[in-house]
Amino acid sequence: VAKLCVCDLLVAQCDVNCCCDPDCSAADVSLFTTCSVPIVTGDSRLCSQKAAIYSLDVEANPPERIFKLIDQVNPSVFCIHATNYKQALSFSSPEMPTSENFDQLLKQFGSASFSAEPDSWNMNTDAQNPSDANETYSYEYGVPIQTVDAFLRLPSPVVSSWCSDANPAGFLVNQATKCIRSVSVEKCGNIQAVSMLFYINSSILAVPKSSQMVNITVQSIVVQSLNGMRTLLNGSDVLRLPMILDELCINIVLGVSYHITYTDTGEIIEAAASFVLGAISKEALSIQQSFEISFTQVNTKPVPLSGNPGYVVGLPVRAGFRPQGYPFPVEILFAALVLNTNKYSQLTLLQSTSNQDCLAAQGARTPILFGYNMISGCKLRITAAMKCQPLTQTLLDLLKGQSFPEYVASFGNSQAQDVLDWVPITHLHTSEQRIYNTFQSSCQIPVSLEIEVKWTKYGSLVNPQARIVNVTATITTTTLKQLPPGRERTIPITSSVVFTDISSPAEPGYKAWPTINAKLPFDFFFPFV
Repeated sequence: VAKLCVCDLLVAQCDVNCCCDPDCSAADVSLFTTCSVPIVTGDSRLCSQKAAIYSLDVEANPPERIFKLIDQVNPSVFCIHATNYKQALSFSSPEMPTSENFDQLLKQFGSASFSAEPDSWNMNTDAQNPSDANETYSYEYGVPIQTVDAFLRLPSPVVSSWCSDANPAGFLVNQATKCIRSVSVEKCGNIQAVSMLFYINSSILAVPKSSQMVNITVQSIVVQSLNGMRTLLNGSDVLRLPMILDELCINIVLGVSYHITYTDTGEIIEAAASFVLGAISKEALSIQQSFEISFTQVNTKPVPLSGNPGYVVGLPVRAGFRPQGYPFPVEILFAALVLNTNKYSQLTLLQSTSNQDCLAAQGARTPILFGYNMISGCKLRITAAMKCQPLTQTLLDLLKGQSFPEYVASFGNSQAQDVLDWVPITHLHTSEQRIYNTFQSSCQIPVSLEIEVKWTKYGSLVNPQARIVNVTATITTTTLKQLPPGRERTIPITSSVVFTDISSPAEPGYKAWPTINAKLPFDFFFPFV
């Protein structure tokens, strides 16, 4: 019962006032007002059973969660002493009479009385159930990744900052942890957790409860010196074990990064590990290790998300294009552009430079981060020798970048194939009244780009998600006229982005966080939150 939690409805998220939710941190619990499920038990018909009691210590600062495991006795005379007949705990489909099995069923159930007891009361759980022989297993979200001996380990700090190797890696749960491990040069060869072999010697089960195994291959090895310099080794097929050399222990594992490739049916087909190896001196008593795991579906490219599902403040706004030939094929409807290293891959903004020279700032872009209002700009020095058309195109490329996207993802985790999850960018043009005497004939040049992102809170009041509903890009132009020979003029070029919350306000007299003094069944809103 300590592992049961009937109010845990959100995956990998804390449910409000759910004191048994393992995803709730101490900071989350400090905001609870009560425990929605104060007691968790099994079958109420049992004579004696364990009961998990949850409560809040409101006198503590901040409030803390109190957990007790007690023995609960059923006062009823008629109670179940032991559930040793497992088949009685669920209904089985009755066997339908046919011409082939009618005589057998008549012999078994045709008399005045018959027994429903199984032929054997042996409750050996290790024996395979015949009904499971043809059952197909697959990994589901959050299920620990099984190996030949136990599960794939992803060491992490538990109570203190020291590493615990009992943390299993969950399927499709991207994790990154750091922890401290005690070491010594004299015993470095005997400490399993600092050896590469500890992290790759156990094969992964392709699917749970199967005999098909996937070996963990070494993808890369990086060696870090005592001063922090890192070097990528050419050959990654060599197993480097810890060893003592000149009062140093080398080939100590400082970091492990797993990458798991899986199919859409929940089967793991490939596993790779990248290592960072280092050295310690005899003065070192501990080291800091870092661990990471990521997942990629086969035949797809890894796409970093900006939220799940709603946008997270500070993460890039995801954008993309509609390829030629749409709507065929639908699978490549959008080229998701989310890599920070690619200047053409996001909804970006002109990046200001120290010298403020527009012509020198070409190509310098910065990604637009959700929730961050930004403004940047530069100064354009115009001479009489400049031509209108090339200057106009140069300024457009400067403001919008070489490839301005057509669509923006409404959610932080919008997938390319989900057409309705992408918002088209609306383009507007305005003209200023200012006139610069530069060219012989008037010339319209763009001088500013203003992007407005309208978003709203989507979902429940308890856990609202940020959703983009409209994006508008406004180009402002101005008119240039003739400038005397030998004269120069400097005009400002600006670009900006503004995020506007258009969520509907609460009605007058309505409390934003109402308190309801009534208890509903825990599954009243299922499957909705």
